[in-house]
Amino acid sequence: MLAATPTWAAGEERLSGAQAPATSVTRAMRERLPQDEIIYFVLPDRFENGDPTNDRGGLTGDREVTGFDPTSQAFFQGGDLKGLTQRLDYIQGLGVTAIWFAPIFKNKPVQGPPDNRSAGYHGYWVTDFTQVDPHFGTNEEFRAFVDAAHARGMKVYMDIITNHTADVIRYAEGDANGYAYRSKADYPYTRRGGVEGPPINVGFAGDEDESPENFARLNDPRWAYTPVVPEDERGVKVPAWLNDPIYYHNRGDTYWVGESSRHGDFVGLDDLFTEHPRVLEGMIEIYGGWIDRFGIDGFRIDTAKHVNSSFWQRFVPAMQARAQARGIPNFHIFGEIAFDEPSATLAAQIMWESGLPSALDMGFASAAQRVVGGRASPRTLADLLEQDVIYPGGAQAALSLPTFLGNHDFGRFSMFVRRANPEAGADELLARTMLGHAMMLTLRGVPTIYYGDEQGFVSDGHDQLAREPMFPSRTAVYNDNELLGTTATPADSNFDINHPLYRAIGDLAQIRRAHPALRRGLSTVRAADHEGQGLLAVERFDAESGQRVLVAFNTSAQPITRTVAVHGLASRLRPIAGACPPAVAAPGSVRVTIAPFGHLVCELQG
Repeated sequence: MLAATPTWAAGEERLSGAQAPATSVTRAMRERLPQDEIIYFVLPDRFENGDPTNDRGGLTGDREVTGFDPTSQAFFQGGDLKGLTQRLDYIQGLGVTAIWFAPIFKNKPVQGPPDNRSAGYHGYWVTDFTQVDPHFGTNEEFRAFVDAAHARGMKVYMDIITNHTADVIRYAEGDANGYAYRSKADYPYTRRGGVEGPPINVGFAGDEDESPENFARLNDPRWAYTPVVPEDERGVKVPAWLNDPIYYHNRGDTYWVGESSRHGDFVGLDDLFTEHPRVLEGMIEIYGGWIDRFGIDGFRIDTAKHVNSSFWQRFVPAMQARAQARGIPNFHIFGEIAFDEPSATLAAQIMWESGLPSALDMGFASAAQRVVGGRASPRTLADLLEQDVIYPGGAQAALSLPTFLGNHDFGRFSMFVRRANPEAGADELLARTMLGHAMMLTLRGVPTIYYGDEQGFVSDGHDQLAREPMFPSRTAVYNDNELLGTTATPADSNFDINHPLYRAIGDLAQIRRAHPALRRGLSTVRAADHEGQGLLAVERFDAESGQRVLVAFNTSAQPITRTVAVHGLASRLRPIAGACPPAVAAPGSVRVTIAPFGHLVCELQG
């Protein structure tokens, strides 16, 4: 076995909890539960350019070499860690308490076929898991960013990948076969090139036996394809063990379902053999090292559903133990379990199977897009909330699910709203977008704001089309976008603290932080129209503080006045946001009036 310890950058040292002094600010920060946070998700390359000297990542040549081309949405545009650090005032002013950013590990600068070349500006094509990509800065600049955020009481969440690395491994038979997926049935580990091939890996009992003794018999990676590593990339991956093809599935490209979803390459990305105990051991040491050295506060796990559940059953406790030893008791781990339905079923299933403590709430995003866009009734969102009981740990576990409206993969929330209402004017689109944020910031879960949404960005589509820079864009496909709530364009610097969405989100964030029922309260759906657009009302109760809050939303273009059931002991209402009535209409009933696309937040008192 190779040594497990990665080769960290020169001059770095591993810090233990005892070596890391804690201020009163960081102690208070560490005590906050995951559901107490408000997250800001950002792609560092697309936020702020604090150091133009690193735009090319220290490389020389054209964009095919450096990855830098600010005129193309597919290449590096110049944002970096210094830019993030310089804009912490802006981020904190939004009411944010935690920053999650796309991976900052060193990436393969450029990859893909000639007609679809792209750069690793997004961070998901890792070659070196131990250092920051030079396009973003250095490990010391990452430390400076983490320290600056922590000094403000803001947590830092890293985006991590264990499923794959950059596309380095080729297959000798790949071009002739289109890199098509080759299954375990047709290409078992114990035969070379198919069931009729010569024996290899004699005695290997298959990947379901994850013992070191079994995997010691797996020595020849040529079961499905013959892996080939280009000469100029033989040692490109760090730690060094990642350069050995035996630690990859080597079965060709996934077609996204069944066996291929866990054993296939993502459009050529080298799919790690996560059942292999050496891969598990190595990933624990890699990511434990980032906790040890920098004292980060959580992980968002990329492509979590594409990794075998037994890997997470070991990896998650190891990371929690590592964080605990570093003095981080509430380390937040949430996985990406991608789907596009207003349902909790798949996320809950994978959380149960894998032991993942939390997951990005894809169901909430889907429901909010449909309900606020007017394509579904409020009952759709109510049904989702009523499924909270199926998560491991029940409804309490749903409190720590990061909720979001749109993101870098699916597209921006305002885009979904606009597509659902192509004839709507700018004022209506802005009002609907504000309503979506009001839902996210007052309903259960951990609100996760996608950078730029607070400046009215409206993407043209998903993926690259939803990744506009906040600093002045030079990309034509971005610069023709019309933003909400402003006369600014993507060609301008968009850090306007007076933007109506920035101010509305900031106000809602302040309300959320001030009221425990909005952070930790369990949900009871009190009203939900099941046809057309209209009313959604949810009562939230925090047992520890005793606070009870009613949140209500109007998804229609007309004002509504309705009676809503509430807890029977409530007699008075204190307005938190909106025009709450002063008292109940009768024991157990409140009459509310809500403006078009408006919302109310009312504290229920005895």
